[in-house]
Amino acid sequence: MKTKNNLGKTVLLTLTIVLLMGNNMQAQEKEVYNKDITNKKERPFIVDKGEYPFKSNWFEKDGVSMHYIDEGEGIPIVLTHGNPDWSFLNRNIIKELSGEARVIAYDLPGFGFSDTPENYGFTPQEHVEWIKALLFEHLKLDKFIIVVQDWGGPTGLSVATSNPDKVLGVVISNTWAWKAEGKLEGFSMYMRTPEMEAKVIDNNYFATTLMQSSINKKSSSTKAITDAYEMPFPTKESRKGTAIFPQQITLASDWLVDLEGKLNTLQDKPVEFIFGLKDDTVASQSIQDKWRSIFPKAPVQLLPEAGHFTQEDSPESFVFSLRRILKNIE
Repeated sequence: MKTKNNLGKTVLLTLTIVLLMGNNMQAQEKEVYNKDITNKKERPFIVDKGEYPFKSNWFEKDGVSMHYIDEGEGIPIVLTHGNPDWSFLNRNIIKELSGEARVIAYDLPGFGFSDTPENYGFTPQEHVEWIKALLFEHLKLDKFIIVVQDWGGPTGLSVATSNPDKVLGVVISNTWAWKAEGKLEGFSMYMRTPEMEAKVIDNNYFATTLMQSSINKKSSSTKAITDAYEMPFPTKESRKGTAIFPQQITLASDWLVDLEGKLNTLQDKPVEFIFGLKDDTVASQSIQDKWRSIFPKAPVQLLPEAGHFTQEDSPESFVFSLRRILKNIE
């Protein structure tokens, strides 16, 4: 009888320990690290503070939290992001320039630390509305410089061309803002196939295999960095946005045609180009030529050793361009 009781106690104790360990592990997977110490909003996962030392800010809208970094003082610089990344991509630019300007880097809904709104379609039009709400309703920015790359190009430039009087300068890197053609169109059509959509949703393909093969070797071999790009998408449902973005390259063609027609509103602004030449999809010679035809006076940095994610591969190039724009403004 005592043996049975002891066995029962042992089982109960073991279960209690397992539950406590599970709860502790869950607690360790999230943290509160906010500039506003009264805000107890938790980050959904922990990121290495050596790589990403910034405290969080939150924009609350309709019960949804949009995450952003807001570091430094002075002329605002807005750092956009595309797919499948988040403000982490811009971390080294923030570190370098936050002593000279006010640097703002957001996470789109469903990306990074941001929440996902209910019934969110992840279209560029929806993302633009969130960016506008953050910059103008919440932060109430009157003037700013904007940095765009990947889907940050169409979404960020949509905001900029709708508010050209607020734009002090633009840095454009490895992106487009018109109806997709050539390899870009082909990539989108490929990502629209059921096989590739399943690969992205089931295996987190975009944030793991594709991302890691597209950044420099030092970054791709650093666990703290690859974890930071993978962790925002732990479930199939959370990967929906990473699957929709490449599909929208062609599905949003009408919207992109309309955007192209508005780019001339920025022709009198300081514009700088940065092209990572290992990316032959949105840094091809034809795309470079098209950008230069729109902004013929813009300085150009060509980076032979950088790929698509230029902020990861060459943050110093962005710092150089932004310092030049800041100097001209001042």
